[in-house]
Amino acid sequence: MTVIDSTYQGGLRCQSSHGPSGTLLETDAPTDNQGKGERFSPTDLVATALSTCILTIMGIVAERHGWDLEGCQARVEKTMSSEAPRRIAKLTVWITLPAQLDGQQRALLQRAGEQCPVKQSLEGAIPMELHWS
Repeated sequence: MTVIDSTYQGGLRCQSSHGPSGTLLETDAPTDNQGKGERFSPTDLVATALSTCILTIMGIVAERHGWDLEGCQARVEKTMSSEAPRRIAKLTVWITLPAQLDGQQRALLQRAGEQCPVKQSLEGAIPMELHWS
């Protein structure tokens, strides 16, 4: 179990502390929802969690096999609903694997990425598209 403590700082900004490491993270409301947009918004963190989870799970598999995955990238696009209630309507992720990987390596990494815990947790709640190159 991981504990994260969050405190409202005023001005639509929050600060959270990661219990195990003490690392601090700030969020801000986005400009299209009364905020300044000076930090990641809470929904940005959901999108970021998806892309970084995919990269992390692929990194675990790559390290297990001795493959170099450094420089692998994921770009996530978060689309918000245009009607109430305000929510994440869709997450689209583009994953770019290193060119030196062969077809078998790419297939294994793709399967691993598709099974990341964040994607599995969001499945059915938020439409997601993953594009691999």
